[in-house]
Amino acid sequence: MDDRNLMQDILLLEKGVCDLYMHGAIESSTQNINQTFKTALNESLCMQDDIYKKMESKGWYQTEQAQQDKINTLKQKFTNMQ
Repeated sequence: MDDRNLMQDILLLEKGVCDLYMHGAIESSTQNINQTFKTALNESLCMQDDIYKKMESKGWYQTEQAQQDKINTLKQKFTNMQ
């Protein structure tokens, strides 16, 4: 397993952890538990961002620029839903 595959696996795991913490926060029954999940979620989101930035700097995670017409279409769609 090379570094790129290892980082991809770590990124996927971190995204999964974020998902679990988010659901924990949504389903928590007390303010104390809710805050604990929110804190853990925020820390995991920061780690996910760090991993993404490292992968991007090595050219392992590429994103494409959204086309303005697609952005406008989505804006209009969600504006009409309100």
